[in-house]
Amino acid sequence: MALLIDDIELAWRSLRDSADASGWRSISIATIGPCSLLAGLSFPDKNEALLASFATSAIPAAEKLPDGQGFAVSRVEPSGDGLTWLALTRSVHGSLELFAAMVADVAHAMDAESSADEKRLLRVFLGRIRAWQEFMRKGAQALSPESEIGLVGELTLLRAIIDAGLPLASAIESWVGPLDGVCDFEIGTGSLEVKATLSAVGFPAKIGSLEQLDDSVRQPLFLAGVRLRQTDTGQSLPELVADMRDVVAGDAEPVRLLSERLIAAGYFDAHADRYVRRFAPAETSVVEVKDSFPRLTPGSVPLGVTKAAYEIDLDKAAGPSVPTADALKKLGAI
Repeated sequence: MALLIDDIELAWRSLRDSADASGWRSISIATIGPCSLLAGLSFPDKNEALLASFATSAIPAAEKLPDGQGFAVSRVEPSGDGLTWLALTRSVHGSLELFAAMVADVAHAMDAESSADEKRLLRVFLGRIRAWQEFMRKGAQALSPESEIGLVGELTLLRAIIDAGLPLASAIESWVGPLDGVCDFEIGTGSLEVKATLSAVGFPAKIGSLEQLDDSVRQPLFLAGVRLRQTDTGQSLPELVADMRDVVAGDAEPVRLLSERLIAAGYFDAHADRYVRRFAPAETSVVEVKDSFPRLTPGSVPLGVTKAAYEIDLDKAAGPSVPTADALKKLGAI
C-alpha cells in the first residue's frame, strides 16, 4: 500500500472546501484487515485527522488515549455505523508537515500487520502514536551530537543483550529509556543504565537525576559504559539502525517495538543524512552499582535536596566489570 504524505494531504485539501458547519467529512484511504482508515477533517475547525475504525470490544474502557504535542486521539462517531472510531487529529498549533509524516507512518505500521486481529492493530495504532508523541516532546529535531552518541551506546548495549540470549521482543521491550524511563533498560527484577563517551582519557558520565542510580526500587542496578572511537572504518548511526532492523526482520512484534523505540528516542529516518560520524566500540564495561559506587540518591543527599544533576568518572568508579550475560543472569532475565 503506497500511502504517501502527498496522497493524504491531497485528501485533506479536497475536503477543505466543504461548506459543512460541523461534524466530520472524510475520504476512505484504506482497509487494513478488519479496520478502515479515513482521511478526515473536523468542522468547523477544519483540523486534519486520520480516522481508524475498531470494534467496541477491542478498546478497553480504561484505555488512556494519547494527547498533546501537536495532536490528540479521541473517540468519535463520524457515521453512526455502530463501530468505535478513533481520530488522530492535528491541533491548531501543530505542524501540518510533521503531522502528515506521522499519519503516513502510523498507516504504514498498521498495513505491515494487515493480517493481525483488531486488538493487535489497535496496539500498533496507539503504540506508534505514543512513540511519535515522545519524539515531538523532545522537539522533533535531529538528535544533538551528544544524543547521537547516547543512542549509539544504547543500541550497542541492546545488541549485546540480544547476543547474550534475551529473546528479541523481551530485549527491545526492556529498552525504556526512549519512553522517558528512569534507566535505559528495565530487565528482570532490576535495571541497566547506559553511558557512552568518545573520551580517550577518563569516562565522564552525566547523571540526570537523583533517581537514575537509585537501586532502592529495582535491584540489582548495573551501569554500562560504552567507550567509542570516531573512525572512518566504523559505523554511522543510520548503519547501526539498519543492522538492528536486519536482526529483527521477519518477526512482527520485535519489528514493531524497535520502530516505536527509535521514533521515541528521536531517531527519524528523514534525518539520517545528518548523522555522518562513524563510530567503533573501543571498550564496554558493565559494573554493578553497590553501596561503594559514587552516586547521589534521594536517600543519600541532605534533607531538602529534591533534585540534582551531576557527573562522575566511570574509570574511577568502584567495582569490577562483568560480562553482559552475567549481568543478565543476576537480573533474572536469562
